[in-house]
Amino acid sequence: MALTVFNTLGNRKEPFVPIAPGKVKMYVCGVTVYDLCHVGHARANVVFDIFVRYLRHRGYDVTFVRNFTDIDDKIIRRANQEGMKTEEIAERYIKAFYEDFDRMGLLRPDVEPRATKHIAEIIGLVDRLVATEKAYVVGRDVYYSVKGFPAYGRLSGKNTEDLLAGARVDVDERKRDPLDFALWKSSKPGEPSWDSPWGAGRPGWHIECSAMAMKHLGETFDIHGGGKDLVFPHHENEIAQSEGVTGKPFARYWIHNGFVNINQEKMSKSLGNFFTLREVLKKVKPEVLRFFFASSHYRSPIDHSDRSLAEAKAGLDRLYRVKEKAESCSSAGASSFPEGSEFSPLRDAPAKFEEAMDDDFNTAAALGYLFDAARALNRLAPADTAAEKEKAGQFLAGYAILEPLFGVLGLLQMSAKDYFRLDYTHVGNISVEISVQSEVGYSPGSRTGDRLSEAEILRRIEARKVARARKDFAEADRIRKELEASGILLEDSKGGTTWKYKT
Repeated sequence: MALTVFNTLGNRKEPFVPIAPGKVKMYVCGVTVYDLCHVGHARANVVFDIFVRYLRHRGYDVTFVRNFTDIDDKIIRRANQEGMKTEEIAERYIKAFYEDFDRMGLLRPDVEPRATKHIAEIIGLVDRLVATEKAYVVGRDVYYSVKGFPAYGRLSGKNTEDLLAGARVDVDERKRDPLDFALWKSSKPGEPSWDSPWGAGRPGWHIECSAMAMKHLGETFDIHGGGKDLVFPHHENEIAQSEGVTGKPFARYWIHNGFVNINQEKMSKSLGNFFTLREVLKKVKPEVLRFFFASSHYRSPIDHSDRSLAEAKAGLDRLYRVKEKAESCSSAGASSFPEGSEFSPLRDAPAKFEEAMDDDFNTAAALGYLFDAARALNRLAPADTAAEKEKAGQFLAGYAILEPLFGVLGLLQMSAKDYFRLDYTHVGNISVEISVQSEVGYSPGSRTGDRLSEAEILRRIEARKVARARKDFAEADRIRKELEASGILLEDSKGGTTWKYKT
């Protein structure tokens, strides 16, 4: 199966065909470094970390660029509040970013550009836009003229009237159109500034990413990623200004991850349900959070709650018990595992895993296949590794099949001994009991036998979600009833669909 991705530009799944065969150029919008990262940042970064890992697993030569926005109104405000320089604030939170995300096991990008190191490139782009009248100068400010780009709104799928009604735009009567946005801002007294043809100032947010992406990946590259909240205005504006300069497509595939809800409510500081990544990692191990993110399709909203984290911990613990057995078998030396249909989920795991990931990076379905394979592998678990060396070798050989697949998701990256030594006994107020049975299940209490596998359940849930999106409610209802007849109950919430076995 060829890799397909959901392209926000067009709002559909498309076959992924890179510009240069075997090579992928990918830019992901990074954080604005004025505060600690929150769980929404964590999801976005883990999502694209998995994408990079999988593309490399499939043999692509990936150039991954993720930026830091180190000059911005928010950074200036924080610096003024604390009586510090903006560069000191930026350095503080870049350091904090690395501390947090190194714990999360993120791969470092190939290039991590900072906006303040690309001022010359930014000025060059703005100058070209002014020269071609795609932008205009007002005093010492420069604005992009949205009306001069007829395709504006193509990414977000709305016309300019709709965008104007919902956009949060700067109020400036000097602008020719309320949707016009700043490319260059004149500096106020005491603010950081750089010399330009229009006077001392600093870049607008949107032009920074265009300059950094084009500097390191060229005028057209393969993938541009970020959170769903960046579709408008940030990514819409990037397209307008970049293509306004070059006349070429900016990025061929635009990929956006869904939101994180907190206890079924949108995460918001005003609601008091805003959690930094550091706060969350005081309650759960970093890999538990990775597992939690991977358990849902990246485009779906997810509900972050004590219970969801407890369930993620239970699932990851089960996988680490499998690794624990493999580590106990290490002295036996690997051998081939036996034939038999009961071991087909293990033999087929790599192909099934890639089939799921090739379908728009469906990590939820991929995890389901890994649990099916782990369950089959546990049938080979020796009671005594010293006395049953042949069986121990077979178990080790089976685990070797799964190990690189876990690596794609960034899971099982530490020894089982270290993982369980760092155990967290509670998530919030929820105590999690871990089954010590040899069976491996995807959710607490799951069993096999005649019941559907977790992978099949997840595939049907995904099919139901697609049916609901196209308003085929009869088909969605049919899938629900079919699952219920098989002993599976679905529960829909703002955070997505969860399932459980009938009791």
